[in-house]
Amino acid sequence: MSFVVTIDGPSAAGKSTTARAVAERLGFLYLDTGAFYRALALKALREGVRPEDAPGLGRMAASTAIDFTGSPSAAHVFLDGEDVSDGIRTPEVSEMSSRIAAVPQVRRQMVVWQRALRARGPLVGEGRDLGTVVFPDAEVKLYLDADLETRARRRLREMHSRGIAVTLDAVRDDLARRDERDRTRTDSPLMPAEGARVLDTSGLEFEEQVRAVLDLVTACPGCPGAPDRG
Repeated sequence: MSFVVTIDGPSAAGKSTTARAVAERLGFLYLDTGAFYRALALKALREGVRPEDAPGLGRMAASTAIDFTGSPSAAHVFLDGEDVSDGIRTPEVSEMSSRIAAVPQVRRQMVVWQRALRARGPLVGEGRDLGTVVFPDAEVKLYLDADLETRARRRLREMHSRGIAVTLDAVRDDLARRDERDRTRTDSPLMPAEGARVLDTSGLEFEEQVRAVLDLVTACPGCPGAPDRG
């Protein structure tokens, strides 16, 4: 089995950018689990499947093909063979993905897709239940967090950089709703995995949090590409 690093935590805690940078520097695959949920959410929106229709979502997920290039610098998401990397980053898709993520049938299919990527080689994955459900045997488990205000400002900058007009209040409210959904759902609630190292990124610059994660990962025995500490 390939070496796996899991980085879980709430939205805008710095998981994606940190996981991508760590994967790039170690030469690992990069797994963005949120992109899988967003791709399925996009299909649900296109086909008019409502988030309350759990059986319908389950059937749709079972008949859907989602793939991921795994490249940290140029990750692409494919939905039934179509590159949807740009189309899955809208607020509408984000809201739908948060809602369908609470559906057990959807989460079970996601686990199948995500675990299959381990066969491709060492990977750094980020999400909300990677260390607790998808890869409970991961060699390194991390949980990144930050206060709501910090996360809201980060997400606002990200959305503005993509040309999406939104206010800080709207972003803050959206994150608060997603936090509540993620932490209180019955199936795979958001929480640190057993044995996970918790890292609060509220006061950290990007390079500081990447370095902190890299130090924890490369200190693990058996980490591919880690410096010899003997």
